[in-house]
Amino acid sequence: MSALPSFSAPDALLPAIAQDAATGEVLMVAFMNQAAWEQTLATGEATYFSRSRGRLWKKGETSGHVQKVREAYVDCDGDAILLKVEQLGGAACHEGYASCFFRRRDGDGWQVVGQRVFDPQQVYDQPQ
Repeated sequence: MSALPSFSAPDALLPAIAQDAATGEVLMVAFMNQAAWEQTLATGEATYFSRSRGRLWKKGETSGHVQKVREAYVDCDGDAILLKVEQLGGAACHEGYASCFFRRRDGDGWQVVGQRVFDPQQVYDQPQ
């Protein structure tokens, strides 16, 4: 069996879905390169590659809302990652919601369906 996931190119970024291990709720989607994957496995805490920062990013490094990895999966092609996590602090979203998927399409618009867990302006150094 080949090594999974498949980081065939040195700069390969694979989509990584974080799912609440207890409820099954999808919390967020991010990207991982091989270094993020290896750090996640080594520490047991989710580390991603931030495209906006251009570097590794440990989930919760600013907010303290760390993701403890309970299980890790890869898809059949080895090009997508699923992490079942325990989300500490109650929120995965930088806007203060438990899930980044807190808006639902409603007719021609969007409806907020999540409850805000924290005020981002009180958690981060700069307003979100």
